[in-house]
Amino acid sequence: MSVTVVVGGFFGDEGKGKIVSHLVNDESYNYKIVARGGVGPNAGHTVVIKDMIYKLRMVPSGFAGKNIEKLLIGPGVLVDPQVLLNEIQITKTMGKIFCDYQCGIINKKHIEKDQTNSHLKDQVGTSGSGTGPANEDRVRRILPLARDVPELRGILTDVPLELHKALIEKKSILIEGTQATHLSLWHGTYPHVTSKDVTASAICSDVGIGPTSVTDVVLVFKTFVTRVGSIRAEKMENQLTEDETIKRGWIEYGTVTGRLRRAAPFNIPLAKRSIFLNGATKLALTKLDVVFPQDSGKKVFEDLSSLAKDWIIEKERHLGMQFSWIGTGPADSEIITRK
Repeated sequence: MSVTVVVGGFFGDEGKGKIVSHLVNDESYNYKIVARGGVGPNAGHTVVIKDMIYKLRMVPSGFAGKNIEKLLIGPGVLVDPQVLLNEIQITKTMGKIFCDYQCGIINKKHIEKDQTNSHLKDQVGTSGSGTGPANEDRVRRILPLARDVPELRGILTDVPLELHKALIEKKSILIEGTQATHLSLWHGTYPHVTSKDVTASAICSDVGIGPTSVTDVVLVFKTFVTRVGSIRAEKMENQLTEDETIKRGWIEYGTVTGRLRRAAPFNIPLAKRSIFLNGATKLALTKLDVVFPQDSGKKVFEDLSSLAKDWIIEKERHLGMQFSWIGTGPADSEIITRK
């Protein structure tokens, strides 16, 4: 039995969905439950399974795990009912997925405020999905909860109790976070951050599991740093120009917003800070193939080019930890595992 928490190490978009999708199909872990913490539908996860691409905002990325019995959305997560129900249809997870009675509900009022408020839209650069205004209403104790929504009645449960029962039955659990460490309301680049904490401790609180139950915290990094948000936000350290980003082939667009992501090289100080803020026990690295195209799809570390191996070894030396998983392509099977 193990409890693994997966969180992002930079500003989001590190490839957490890929890592989660890979882990839930690793027979050595035999995960039975996937629980989702984080903010809400303002974060997108991309999962590639064979030739299918899933861009998810509410359904946990581990939905396609071979042995997964239940998918849970914790009470700390905001839910847009229409987004959730649409994704349940797309992923064919009805009967397996449940959200907590106390999940906060995003409505049209929240979305409209998020998309029209000049501070949120232009200064902070939010996703426009309504999460910030909904969290504001939750703090004011006026936000409707999932238990108040008839359309959700068939998929409601007590998520902390479900996880408690799973622990008693010694079932392995994977808890997936959203956004990333440096977008945390407490630890990020305030005010250009999300509307709550999203480090590992907060993700555990979101789903209702105590820290003493956690076996591993997997921190996910990408071979370069990207972030979306307001053009008025402070630049990232060593941020590339758009022309240089295109030249390097690092162009990306936000899963939810469709906005161009700003890019910069891998940032050692940010990564080291994420490691201690999250209490990371294992590291994952994604998109090695973007920086080193010659290594696309490789599954054995020794088969990597000398340039890629030297790059990885140098980063590991600075961080004081090894990358246990190295993604070499978009599919969940395109990965190097080092244990």
